[in-house]
Amino acid sequence: MIFPYLKRMRDLREDHDKTQQEIAALLGTSQTMYARYERGANELPVHHLILLCDYYNVSADYFLGRSDQR
Repeated sequence: MIFPYLKRMRDLREDHDKTQQEIAALLGTSQTMYARYERGANELPVHHLILLCDYYNVSADYFLGRSDQR
């Protein structure tokens, strides 16, 4: 099953011209694990969701695809 947040997570990273490695370092995880989050192979932990929302300055609802309002 494809979740809307997977595309939004990748789009936000690319819109900020960041690599998976750079975002993985921000989260304190490996690039491999971050790539698994983006593919949906592993669930994104809540503490990583919060960090990413803060980093990209967006709401969790926007990040998760529940709203188009940042």
